[in-house]
Amino acid sequence: MSTSNATAPARQARPLGLGRLFRNPGLFFLTLFRGRFVGRDALGNQYYERPGRRGARRTRRWVVYAGAPEASTIGPEWHAWLHYLTDAPLPEGNARPWQQPHQPNLTGTPQSYRPSGHDYMGGARAKASADYEAWAPDQA
Repeated sequence: MSTSNATAPARQARPLGLGRLFRNPGLFFLTLFRGRFVGRDALGNQYYERPGRRGARRTRRWVVYAGAPEASTIGPEWHAWLHYLTDAPLPEGNARPWQQPHQPNLTGTPQSYRPSGHDYMGGARAKASADYEAWAPDQA
């Protein structure tokens, strides 16, 4: 996670392409004209906020994904900031020795976990003592 200077002009960190304009013009114009760039994470996701208007209770915060819009790619530092748990993103260097780097959810992708008995892995596994055997009427 490398946060940029929040007081820098927002136009410096605007790699929103023409493709994003056609896919979501509301997000594009909100980010372009109202958004204040807050920072970027290791995956390239960009984070913005808009100060609350009169009568609004708090600022509006959002993320512009670097790739596919997948919420599980957001790390815990930025998740806490997006959900108003912290006023600023958590620093990256506060990881405990037992913590592992954040990984997106890989369910449904070719990189997902598949045990040895999974159909995609051949579907054969060693018999276990708890395996079910169907009852048949001719068995006594």
